[in-house]
Parts: sequence; C-alpha cells; structure tokens
Amino acid sequence: MENTNENLKPLSLENDHTETYQPLRPLLFDPKDENPHDDFVPVAKTISNDIKNKDSNFVFFFGTSESGKSVILSSMLYYLKSYAGVLRPKLGTPNTKEANVLLSDFFENIRQGILPNRTTRDHVTRLDLVFEPNNKSKKVPPIDLTFLETSGENHNEIRRGGNYHSSIESFLNASVPITFIIVTSYESAHREDSLINEFLDELERKGKNMRSVNAVLVISKWDKSGRMDVESAEELDNFILERLPMTSQRINTYGLTKTYYTVGSVQNATGEERISLLNLSTAEVLAKWLYRSIAGYELDYEGTFWERLKFSFTD
Repeated sequence: MENTNENLKPLSLENDHTETYQPLRPLLFDPKDENPHDDFVPVAKTISNDIKNKDSNFVFFFGTSESGKSVILSSMLYYLKSYAGVLRPKLGTPNTKEANVLLSDFFENIRQGILPNRTTRDHVTRLDLVFEPNNKSKKVPPIDLTFLETSGENHNEIRRGGNYHSSIESFLNASVPITFIIVTSYESAHREDSLINEFLDELERKGKNMRSVNAVLVISKWDKSGRMDVESAEELDNFILERLPMTSQRINTYGLTKTYYTVGSVQNATGEERISLLNLSTAEVLAKWLYRSIAGYELDYEGTFWERLKFSFTD
C-alpha cells in the first residue's frame, strides 16, 4: 500500500522488574508428637502470577474509556494483515476462544464500518500473533507480537495513587519486552494530562526506565479536528503542549515518540457511530513504527544491492 501522506511519520524515538514469590516452607512437626494437627494442611508454595510464553513482543495499550484504543488496534491489525504481510496465530500459544472471537470481529466489522465494542472490565484479552512481512529481505524477519486488550475503566483506577486490577498488574510487573501505546483523544486530551503522568509514574515505580522504554503517545480521533492530517510537525507539538503540558514535558525530556491517529470519516446518522470512509494512512504509520522499534529495520526496507539484484530475478 502506498503511503500517501509523508507528514504522518512519527516524530522521534530514542531509544523490568518482576515481583518474585518465595515459596512458603511447609510447616514441620515432630512425628513423635502425640497431637499432630491432622486437620491442618500446610501450604507448600504460593500461586505465581508469572506470565507464561515470555518469548514475544508485548504491546500494551493505555487509555480511558472511548479513547479509541480498540479502534487503533483493530485498524492496525487490519493493515498488517491486508497490506503488509501475513498475520497468523502463533504456534504453541493458541489464543483463547474469546481472543479468536475478538479478532474475527475486528476483521469482519472494520470493512462494514462497525467500530469495536467496549472491552470487558477487570480482564486482559491476550492476542498472540506472528507477523510475517511480505518484504523479501532477510533483514525484515517475522516477529512475534502479543497485544494486550484492556478496559479503559481499569486505567481510571490508578488515579490518585490507586492500583491496577491484578489481571493487568501481572503483565506490568513481568520481565517481558513491552511496548506502550498511550492513547488520548483529540476531544478529551485536556482532561487526561494528569492521568497519563500518573501512568508514567506507575511505570517508573515498577522499575521501567522511561529514557529507554519503547513508548508512543497517540492523539486519536484526529478527524474531530475537521481534518485527516496535520499541516506540520509543529501543529501536533503545539496541540500536545497546549492540551497536555505535563505529558509534553515528559515526552520531550525522555525523547518519546508522538503521533496522531484517525480511521477516516466517522458519521453518527442513526445514533450510532460508524465509519463511512476508511482511512488506513495512520494505521500504516503506527504499524511501521511498531515493527521498526522491535525489529530495528523499516518494514519497507529495500534491501542491499545484492538483495535487490536477487529480487529482480525472482519476481
């Protein structure tokens, strides 16, 4: 798919600590004891919240309800699957029935203009996938991706020193490579500056160095501005500085990435929002950023001279 808008590229990128559980030692008693506590069963060890199948690249979306997280995820996956290569389940880590239903809904609904449903509270839906680029260069390899779909209501729980639900905590505490996509919408950004900073503080408390963490700030629903793009990088910078001054300082200090997002024209003619014209330009930009930040090479890398020569004979 041809990228029709050069201004969409994210602006910059520079580039854990697991809570361990010590097993409880069984309580011992002397077999000579005449009154052992036969009705008491000692606990051998605690249940671990460790994350299985760590050999993947985890992608965690942060954002409140109706911020657009699910729309971004569904359109990114649709772009990767329809225009950039093959997106398939990962062998050995089968997705749950719930995850398969969610993926099916994503792919079926987006071309019908149907926006994703709200995510279930107090639950993480894990999507384990393999993305195989259609680029033939050996420097553009397949990558494992694990997307974590969470409810925006749970993200509100960390306001004023609150804690995440355990289903989310277990992922944030795990020692896994994780990318953070921080989402706030064009309409609500000014109300979420403090919350975004509380989330970044939470990551710091969990031992994640923000100067090296892989993260991007996404201003979603940019079409609400009346346009599908920005005139310049300065326009996006000024929006973030005006609506999200504290977040702007964190981003500039740590050298994090920032971009905007839209799925196209969204209409509300029948009391329900639907996509009337699908635009995948920003889905392409964010998907390419994600791949580059993980693999180290551009998704559309042209290859070396010898690779290009070889491709010319095999096409």
